[in-house]
Amino acid sequence: MSVTATIVAGQDGSTAIAGSSAGITSPTDKTLFLERRRKADCIIIGGNTARNEPYTKTPAPLVVISRHEHPKLPAAHVWNIEPCEGIEKARNEFGQNVLIEGGAAFITYLLDRNAIDCLELSITKASGGTDIFEFEKYLKIANDVTKNVIEDTTFYTATFKPQQ
Repeated sequence: MSVTATIVAGQDGSTAIAGSSAGITSPTDKTLFLERRRKADCIIIGGNTARNEPYTKTPAPLVVISRHEHPKLPAAHVWNIEPCEGIEKARNEFGQNVLIEGGAAFITYLLDRNAIDCLELSITKASGGTDIFEFEKYLKIANDVTKNVIEDTTFYTATFKPQQ
């Protein structure tokens, strides 16, 4: 059972250019991102991610945790609840392996509440974007961090103590 968050950031922590991660990601990151998704029982995203990223088809049930409706994602489960409660509800309804694919604010919120077991972080050479993710802060407080450089992307896997 695990809650894994995945996020791509530029070397300056920016997670979006023109409102989307498309300008930040790399081909290597996209490949590993798709592999992670196939292992999930459920994918959770926040409202901003739902509005700005192309979520038309996912390999697992998609949950949007937001205060607003998302008519462009009719197949998604839209829950107007607190994000940590959403994780527990998703575990009960879909299975224990939850993948969080939200943006910087959503993932920061969950990390600050110890709701994430593992952070899969991809750092690309991009910079100059918006929605800064202070990834160094979380790498410093993780129990264990592994680093792997593949082509032009640095991948970190940071694990945190499970909730008591």
